[in-house]
Amino acid sequence: MKSRLGRSSVDRTQRILDIFIVILSLPLVSCILVLLVPCMCFLVGRPIFFRQKRVGRNGEIFELVKFRSMETRIVDLGQTDEERLVPFGRFLRSSSLDEIPELFHVLKGQMSLVGPRPLLPEYLPRYTPRQLRRHEVRPGLTGWAQINGRNLLSWEQRLELDVLYVENRSLPLYIRILVRSVWVVLKQKGVNASDGKGMAEFRGSH
Repeated sequence: MKSRLGRSSVDRTQRILDIFIVILSLPLVSCILVLLVPCMCFLVGRPIFFRQKRVGRNGEIFELVKFRSMETRIVDLGQTDEERLVPFGRFLRSSSLDEIPELFHVLKGQMSLVGPRPLLPEYLPRYTPRQLRRHEVRPGLTGWAQINGRNLLSWEQRLELDVLYVENRSLPLYIRILVRSVWVVLKQKGVNASDGKGMAEFRGSH
């Protein structure tokens, strides 16, 4: 019981910090958007936003919005996501600027700054009971897996790190992940998988 109460307290405090940090960052974010949106319209084209259903806390489905980085037309059905990236989209991905619209999901309470990344609803029946625990918390813009290998990890490693975060979440860990995430983005570490094509579809653990 104490453990559950302790985690509830951490979750409430994390929510307060999420809102405080996002509001504090709004002037900087606004300046970035003033420069980024015209570049998106000119270099990527419309629509500038990518929308997709993702899984949130307790398995609730929400529509995630981020800046579009890929070609909307699929010329070749065999094309990978990496091959569909537009040139400016590669910059957006490597700098994580495509994630900026997700800050509004944080304000709405659908996401947190820190937590497991929100994944596709199709993956839900493919998780093991342990892996499903990643949905006990709000999904995040960054997380324990993102600062420990990101897309260089296998799906099993990545999902295990998500669960370890859920089991051991605390405010010092929250701050640690935020700080290290800035370093990971600046170094552009682990943006692509080891084969250079991004993460493959999760088909379940065997």
